[in-house]
Amino acid sequence: MKLGIVGLPNVGKSTLFNAITAAGAESANYPFCTIEPNIGTVAVPDPRLTALANIYQSKKIVPTAIEFYDIAGLVKGASNGEGLGNKFLSHIREVESIVHVVRCFEDENVTHVEGSIDPIRDMEIIDLELILSDLELIERRVTKTEKMAKSDKNLLKELALVKRIQNVLENEQPARSLDLDDEERLSLRGFNLLTSKPVLYVCNVSEDDLLEGNPFVQLVQDRAAKENAEAITVCGKIESEIAELDDDEKHEFLEELGLAESGLDKLIRASYTLLGLISFLTAGVQETRAWTIKRGTKAPQAAGKIHSDIERGFIRAEIIHFEKLVECGSTAKAKELGLLRLEGKEYVMKDGDVVDFRFNV
Repeated sequence: MKLGIVGLPNVGKSTLFNAITAAGAESANYPFCTIEPNIGTVAVPDPRLTALANIYQSKKIVPTAIEFYDIAGLVKGASNGEGLGNKFLSHIREVESIVHVVRCFEDENVTHVEGSIDPIRDMEIIDLELILSDLELIERRVTKTEKMAKSDKNLLKELALVKRIQNVLENEQPARSLDLDDEERLSLRGFNLLTSKPVLYVCNVSEDDLLEGNPFVQLVQDRAAKENAEAITVCGKIESEIAELDDDEKHEFLEELGLAESGLDKLIRASYTLLGLISFLTAGVQETRAWTIKRGTKAPQAAGKIHSDIERGFIRAEIIHFEKLVECGSTAKAKELGLLRLEGKEYVMKDGDVVDFRFNV
């Protein structure tokens, strides 16, 4: 899973990236401090893995992971190349979803490229630059498809779709706002448009506003709700402090602040929901591991995440849900109670399924 962190310069993107990935990306109080995207891989916290490893006496635990791309700050005119904008926009096309960091804090020591704090204006600047970049791409696609459709009538359906996309972009709306059927959504994915990617808004606030928020946060939440998107609140400064703590210290620190989870945990959870992801688990003496799949994935395709041979030779899957297994305390007890079940090719995987795939190649 690849998430691109975007926003205007000096909104706290690189500070947040450093904190959640401990990757040490340069962070400074001037625009375009980041030029090439910094990439950090983060293990997805999953306490179920430790519990399973204890049951199976596993030698190692392998969590699933998320890649964060810290993409340089975009500015007004980025779609026309302002601030190396075209280069930055191309980096966003590589990710699966966009984490849009919005500055919701006042700090006279941190300059704002637009001269004042106005989260809605900032969001609109980013949105418009992504739309304009997509519009340029789609206009070329329309011209090309119109020419080809004259000799290939099979392209008329695609032409109608790209013209619908062009129309919505010209009205300064993102491509994801279109109401599409499954076939059209598949086609849209192939265009790799910036505005077709799902967006999660992250309000970066001061430490004082982390629990209760502030009027800036409310503005972002209201705007996100209109888009059927989610907005979460984090404090980049606090996340930086959390990143330096071990697990026990982190837990104590969060308790002192009155927080149930870190900003990173909140971000990961929201990202999973945004992309419709779940995790299934495999466990044994050698390792206990989490695997990320799309919600709705069937057992053979889930097996393919482990190895293509397992999908190709899939026979059936022996499955028990994590909670049931923990209640039993062992697979032997689970078998005794008849809680392990065999599922076939049409079984749709559930979050927390503990699986042993049976296959023959």
